[in-house]
Amino acid sequence: MPKNSKPATVFAVCLNNKEYPVSLEAGKLYEVIPDPEAEKHGLIRVIDESGEDYGYSAERFFVLDVPNALEKALKGISATRQPNTTLKPPSGAHSAKAKRLGTPRRSRLSV
Repeated sequence: MPKNSKPATVFAVCLNNKEYPVSLEAGKLYEVIPDPEAEKHGLIRVIDESGEDYGYSAERFFVLDVPNALEKALKGISATRQPNTTLKPPSGAHSAKAKRLGTPRRSRLSV
């Protein structure tokens, strides 16, 4: 890797938030912080719901290959403006309306 280039940002989707429902949301996209020492122990370090980075079992996540353009867009979103990045349909009136109308609910990814 050239001296002036920095490593690509890595993102992962949480697959399992059991035992960490406040810190992690299943289906949500998290930024991964490179940590070779944590990896040796089967951990992945992510910026969780607290806004801090913590190590979790790597089995809880699916690491994604993110294209450069998407990486730039995701990095440009400040922590205070983070959109809902869950991979599940929104709850509330819209879901209830879709259920009433017999319309199938669709999952969406908004990043």
